[in-house]
Amino acid sequence: MALITVNIAGATAQKVEAGTTALDVLKAAAVLNNQVLAAKIDDQVVDLARPLTADCTVGTVPAESPEGLEVLRHSTAHLMAQAVKRLFPETQITIGPVISDGFYYDFKRDQPFTPDDLEKIEAAMKEIAKANLPVRREELPKADAIHLFRGMGEDFKAEIIDGIDAENVSLYRQGEFVDLCRGPHVPATGRLKAFKLTALPAPTGAATSATRCCSASMVRRGRARSSSRPT
Repeated sequence: MALITVNIAGATAQKVEAGTTALDVLKAAAVLNNQVLAAKIDDQVVDLARPLTADCTVGTVPAESPEGLEVLRHSTAHLMAQAVKRLFPETQITIGPVISDGFYYDFKRDQPFTPDDLEKIEAAMKEIAKANLPVRREELPKADAIHLFRGMGEDFKAEIIDGIDAENVSLYRQGEFVDLCRGPHVPATGRLKAFKLTALPAPTGAATSATRCCSASMVRRGRARSSSRPT
């Protein structure tokens, strides 16, 4: 297999086989610690498990960095969606982007969420985080991804994929949960230790009957900081 040159800040450049992961390179360079959530290949933030395919510079993305915070929030949005699907399997998931003070997720369901529901969702999120499920990225041909989500009853996701101008799309799996996503994400749910559901806005969009959940995630000195998105 071809060898590539990998430069690492604060460490000696390495010659490794193409396909070696960013995680393995950072481990070998002794620059990895438990605060590192993702890697940076040149200027792109990626999963630690991303294979290296060409000469590049690799760095770490710690939890305390702005990029690390975005990875935490993005991954916690998936954690919440997984908890919702466990508790309310008839619910369809739509989008769950990161915002300036946390993230939100839109769901389609017949009944709006209640404050009691939020307590149950947060408890389920803690259980999933404790289980430390591996978070894995995969790529599928667009047509296969549409078929997958249609079969799951996730019509909104199938419509989103249908509108993507690409031959392949990326998905992320953790346990039984799978979602369309570009990533990156934390390597396992156990990295998500500080989160709080903080808002329950009114349903948005009569056409979709979407119900929005809001949350913020922040890891700093072992404490959680929560906030809510204005509605």
